[in-house]
Amino acid sequence: MANGDNGTRTAITLGPVDVPKAPDVLARQLRERILNGELPEGAALPAERELVKQTQMSRATVREALRILEVQNLVRVKAGRSGGAFVQRPGTDSMASSVTTLIRGRQIKLADLMETREALEPFCAELAAAKRMPADLEVLDSANEAIADSAADLAKFLQANLDWHVGVAVASHNELLIGFMTALSQAIYAGTENAAFVDDKVRDVTVRAHKSITKAIRDKDAEAAGRRMRRHVHSYASAALEVDQRDSITVAD
Repeated sequence: MANGDNGTRTAITLGPVDVPKAPDVLARQLRERILNGELPEGAALPAERELVKQTQMSRATVREALRILEVQNLVRVKAGRSGGAFVQRPGTDSMASSVTTLIRGRQIKLADLMETREALEPFCAELAAAKRMPADLEVLDSANEAIADSAADLAKFLQANLDWHVGVAVASHNELLIGFMTALSQAIYAGTENAAFVDDKVRDVTVRAHKSITKAIRDKDAEAAGRRMRRHVHSYASAALEVDQRDSITVAD
């Protein structure tokens, strides 16, 4: 109770207080030390018994905190006499996994995926033209050959197509774009696994577009690479969404 100006008492209502659980507190402390570089990649964390002693927490709490960090890909746990928990830094795989979870969990529509690719991938192509290394070109050439050789094999075509698009992102040497485009490309792969869409015309157009974009990247022509990629992903998206909409109407009927 508290006294008001007129001498009366005013009731104060408090809601439930959310107290963090001990494993979350320990995991948060270790996570911060890993992310700020205090604990370098590859460093071994103290043994479980030592962590219990240092933190004055139970063994169950320590184990749960390490499990949280392992799920977040911030530590890897090795079994055996020479095992233990070792620090690892988040990589593009971690980001790709998180974005994939978001796409699947929110059931992001193919149209939204295509819009996002149209916004990002031309810039990836521009960066790839500026930063590509010889090994990047080998990946793109290999994917182009696989696309051309896929014939009527839908799975091989889609995998080679995925490899090429991810290869362009990798050639950008931008870790954020690599992680995001990897997840995005995989989701589009799943969304266009449709023989009615991937016909001979789509294959032929894809082969020619990829070779043209790869040439611009090889020539370090960023303007051409971006322009050609923009045209390619737009036409691919238009065709895919037309088939997707037609299939949806058929199902509804």
